[in-house]
Parts: sequence; structure tokens; C-alpha cells
Amino acid sequence: MDLKLSNEHEAFREEVRTFLDDNLTENLRARTSVQASIRTDPETAGEWARILGKKGWLTYNWPTSMGGPGWDVVKRYIFEFESSIAGAPIINSMGYRMVGPLIDKYGSQEQKDFYLPRISKHEDSWCQGYSEPGAGSDLASLQTRATSDGDDYIINGTKIWTTGAHYANRCFCLVRTDNSGKKQEGISFVLIDDMTAPGISIRPILTISGDHELNQVFFDDVRIPKSNRVGPENEGWTVAKYLLEFERGGIAYTPSLKAGLENVKAIAKAESSGTGERLIDDPTFAKRLSDLEIKLMAAEFTEMRQMSALSQGQNPGANSSIVKLKGSELLQEMGELRIEAIGFYSLPYITETRDPGSNAFFPGPERARTAMAKYLNGRASTIYAGSSEVQRTILAKQVLQL
Repeated sequence: MDLKLSNEHEAFREEVRTFLDDNLTENLRARTSVQASIRTDPETAGEWARILGKKGWLTYNWPTSMGGPGWDVVKRYIFEFESSIAGAPIINSMGYRMVGPLIDKYGSQEQKDFYLPRISKHEDSWCQGYSEPGAGSDLASLQTRATSDGDDYIINGTKIWTTGAHYANRCFCLVRTDNSGKKQEGISFVLIDDMTAPGISIRPILTISGDHELNQVFFDDVRIPKSNRVGPENEGWTVAKYLLEFERGGIAYTPSLKAGLENVKAIAKAESSGTGERLIDDPTFAKRLSDLEIKLMAAEFTEMRQMSALSQGQNPGANSSIVKLKGSELLQEMGELRIEAIGFYSLPYITETRDPGSNAFFPGPERARTAMAKYLNGRASTIYAGSSEVQRTILAKQVLQL
């Protein structure tokens, strides 16, 4: 691969940097910096999403046929990298990255005409109804039932670990429409247009990092039109697998990790070792930091191979599992190294100091405020979006042919 950017891509990088300088305010950066979750709070993220939407860059991964800017994969990578380094809010990507491309591939023309323009303007917030109690990594064992009733489905069951359900207004959901045959059969993919509809109740799940990201959602005789089904009835498993490729891989996993690495380096330059020198000059710590950086470089090259495949019209495929597996493990390793670099100041655990606008006092340097919360939040990274065990099974089957 030729990794040198073309003149066109170098010019585009400067355009992105200028846009970020002009539009990413210090207030947005500050509110984002105190977050430990995989997403920025919906108010901050929503403000940034509307700025991007006005520019036409919210759906930066969409082709022009979908109403996107039609960027190639290199431009999309540059945008993600520069946004991460600049400290831009992390937006709920379930609309533009996941369900949007899926609707474009499998949806009816009516669904495309209705949903895609709304996603591009951030008029909707989506959540994902996949996992259930007893059907997490073994997703095909789901039991949430959609019973046919004329032109409608009546849904009963529950979904768990539903990120953002407490503020989302729409949900894409896997439901069982047939119990005969293999468990991967008889599943359908449906869109739920109103998360406040009669019969839907949401119970919060607070994480050990003190964040409210997750929820359990209950469906009790929830009625939706069959026109909200995406793809043929009982063939939702095929639809779902297409979406998971984008959830687990997408375009770039490493930009945010590289931004995190720069954060750890900055901390190591400010902290002292046990012998009084800068921590970054301590041979033992410097070696661990270098090892992490080498692993991150390897993950980045894997993403670049994925970019090359995507530029030739291929789907992410098994590379998504490689990127998800290594990216989540690197995130955890980075969290551990950040904690060790900060030392005792990582121990205070006062979640309200991370609330935007809070006057709560954090008893330590600013660089320590989110360290423990990020570490704790990152413990879930090897579980969500397909656990590491699931990713290794996929790689064993699809890559090693075992």
C-alpha cells in the first residue's frame, strides 16, 4: 500500500482542520473532555451533530446517492482522525453509521425517502434492540416475539444493554416471527418509530463508571406496522449480519485510540517517576508505552487494509472482527497505563465532577479527573458489539477455515 497522502487528501486534511478550528468551540471541547462514556452526552453531541449536519458532514460515510458527501475511505479516515485529535464530541452513530446504510441496502424506497433525510439532519436518535437476557453473544437465541395481526406486528419481550434507549426516539430491533427451523431462521428486522409508544418501558442500568448509557427495554403488546419491517420476513439474520460489520469495524477504530495515546504521553510528561525524573523518561514505563504504540500501529495498518478493501467496493467482512478485537483490548491496556501514570490521584471517584456545568470539586489535577471512570467504562469494550470470544470464533471460521 502507498501510505503517502495525495495532494487532494492533504488539501482535504487542511479543510477539515480549518472547519474544526472555526466550529469546534472551547465549550464543546470542555464538555467532551469530562466524558468517560463511549459517547458524549446527548445534548453536547446533538449540538455538534447539528453543526456537522448543516455542513453536510454528519453522514460523512454516505455516498452521494444517499445524500452524503461521497468521500472516499481515505477522506473518511482523515475526518475521523482529525476530529478525534481535536477532541470533538462523539455522536451516537447508530443512525448514520449503522441503520442508515442498512436501510439503503435492504429498505423499501418509502423507508429510504423517510428515514435517510432525517438521519442526515440529526432529527432522530436511534438505539439498537439486539441483545436479550440469555441472548447476548448468542444473539440468534433471541425470544422477543412479533406476532402477526393483519397489517401489524404485536411485539412482546425484552431487550437489554440497550445503549441510549433513555433518550432515543427510534429503535431498530430484531424480533422472532417464526419458531420453526434453525434459530437463525425466523428472525425479522423491524423499525420502532416511537420509544414512548404504549407498552414500551425503559429501566436504566448504571455502569461501574457511574454512567447511564445502558438500559433494559420491555415490550408489552407494542403494535407496529408491518411496513416497518426491513427486508423479507424471517430473513432478518442476513440483514443483521450486514449491520454488525459496520458496528464492529466501520472505517476507523484507531483515531480515538491514537488520541488516547497522546493523552497518556502528556500525562507521563507531567508526572514524576519514583526516582524523581519525568515518568516518560523512566525506562520501564517508556518501554510499556512504546509497546502499546507498536500494537496500535499494527491495528492501524489492519484498518488501512480494510480501507483498501472498502475502496474497491468490498464489505468490511472478517477484518471488522480483527479491528474490534484488537481495538477493544488496546483500549483496556491504555486505560490501565493511564491509571498507573496518574497514580494516587486516579483513586478519587466523584462522578458528579464529570457532569457538564457541575460545581463539584475534584481533589486532584485536571488530567486525573476521568482516568478511573475511563478505565472502568473500558472494561465493557471486550464485551459490547460482540465479545472478544465471539470475534475469535468468527476469525477461526472465516479466516482460518477451522
